[in-house]
Amino acid sequence: MTQPRDFWSRRKAAVQAEAQAEIVAAEEQALAAQHAELEEKSDAEILAEFNLPDPDQLQAGDDVSGFMAKAVPDRLRRRALRRLWRLNPVLANVDGLVDYGEDYTDAACVIENIQTAYQVGKGMLAHVEALAAQEDDSAPIEDPDTPEPEAEPEPVDTLPEEPVQMAEVEEVEETDLPPAPRRMKFEFEG
Repeated sequence: MTQPRDFWSRRKAAVQAEAQAEIVAAEEQALAAQHAELEEKSDAEILAEFNLPDPDQLQAGDDVSGFMAKAVPDRLRRRALRRLWRLNPVLANVDGLVDYGEDYTDAACVIENIQTAYQVGKGMLAHVEALAAQEDDSAPIEDPDTPEPEAEPEPVDTLPEEPVQMAEVEEVEETDLPPAPRRMKFEFEG
């Protein structure tokens, strides 16, 4: 919808969205009240009320669609699904096409109490500096774990005499952008 709609079209759509939101809120409130009522009842009473079989007594080929209704509490739905998965191992078996089904972490390869030169926020900087100091042979090798003494800042009495030079920026000419792609819009009556 790349074309802007006029005020009345937007207003009509907003009123319809509000009405739809009120309907959904009323349905959710009624469902929550029904669930609160069912929480007080035992599983046997709920199963008798909805004319459902005992989920633990389901057999292969039994219909479990009655347990999928919104009014049925989650605990009964889960019991029925667990029984269904136990009865039919094909449903419980992952087909291998799941992208993240494998454990791709290196937790199995981790060695306990491993020591690395990596420091959080600094990376491998201390290790690289130590290698550079070894190559130089003139600088002693310092332990990266020891804190360096803080140097006192020198007092600045005067400002620099040279003026600060600013770089000049050329004005960029505006270029003609290609028009935004249009999308086809279909309206059906009836």
